[in-house]
This record gives sequence, structure tokens and C-alpha cells, in this order.
Amino acid sequence: MKLLTESYLNQASKLPNTGRHILAQFDDNTVVVYQAYRPAIGLFAAEHGYFGGEFSLNRMSWIKPNFLWMMYRSGWGTKPGQEVILAVWLKRSAFDEILASAVGSKFVSAVYGSEKEWQQAVKSSTVRLQWDPDHHPSGAKLERRAIQLGLRGSVLANYARDWIVNIQDISEFVQQQSHYNTKADRSELLTPRETVYPVTNPDICQRLGISIS
Repeated sequence: MKLLTESYLNQASKLPNTGRHILAQFDDNTVVVYQAYRPAIGLFAAEHGYFGGEFSLNRMSWIKPNFLWMMYRSGWGTKPGQEVILAVWLKRSAFDEILASAVGSKFVSAVYGSEKEWQQAVKSSTVRLQWDPDHHPSGAKLERRAIQLGLRGSVLANYARDWIVNIQDISEFVQQQSHYNTKADRSELLTPRETVYPVTNPDICQRLGISIS
């Protein structure tokens, strides 16, 4: 497995406890995001290195850079239709383009002059932004918020083929760690190494609602 992993307990002690932060595994060239699919879609993507077959370009597809949020959403790969967990390495330039194009799912007066202006932006957007409570491995809500990004239209088409560097089926890793997650102290639980992703453009930071350290 290409993902870099670390003890959950060690990692949790270094992450922000509150605020809106993009937690991700990234390097100079790529950013890892996660998705969960039924086998027909997930296995095709892992085998071919792109999204095709039964994957639909006509509906919004959500990506999550935060592993534990994906685990919460998919029930550690046990929910119907979410059995195959994919780690997708995106070009970092593409991830930055996605962030720059994102429109929030809720009206924020500091970003949009009026609700009408925001509604028009949502209607024409190719990327939808949503902040949700991050979650402890147990599923309990945390005060920190996690980002998810909904893609559609031209951005989804680019994501499905052109922006992908690598796709890996990590379902076996998820199943292994799900076992360690049942132990109360979680001393053996490993999670992908994540740090706060830097967004340096102040206008984009404000539009995304990212917390400034």
C-alpha cells in the first residue's frame, strides 16, 4: 500500500482540536482523497486507474481528503454500496483548482453580497463545498470540522480521468484497522498520516471558511 500510515494516537495528539481545517496526506505533487463505492465501480477504478464503467458523470461525486471522515461515512466500508474504499492520488494543482472553484452549500454573508448572488453561484458551480463535524474513530463527533467537496460537470470529468495520478483499493487495510478500532485504547490503530493542508491565497481561504491558525 502506498499510503503513509502512523499510529492514530500519535497523530491525533498533533492535529487541531477545533476549527475548519483541510486534513490530508500530500506532497509537492499530489493530494490523496478518499471515496467509497460498490464493487462494480470501485474495482473498475482500482484496476484501470480512472473512473469509468458504471461510474456516472451525470451526478455529483463527493471526495474527502480526511480518512476518518470517510470511515465514518462508510461505516469502515460496511455500508451497502460503500464496500470498496479507494485512495485517489490527485495532481496537487488539480486539488488547488477544485478548492478555488468551490462554492459553499450554505449562504455566508461575508463571502456573498446576497442570498440571490450565492444561489446563482451554487447553480452555476462545478464544485460544492461542505463542512461537517469531524469524527473520532468510534464515530463520536469532534469539535473540529472536516471538508468534503462535491464535483460535477467539467470538474468531475477532469477528475475521473485527467487529474488522477494513482488509484488504490485500500479496503483490506480498512478492514484490518476496523478490527483494531474495536479495542478501547486504540493503541494498535493505524491511520493515513495527515497534516493541515496549506491554502495560501487569503481570498480562497475566506471563501472556503478555513480557520487561520
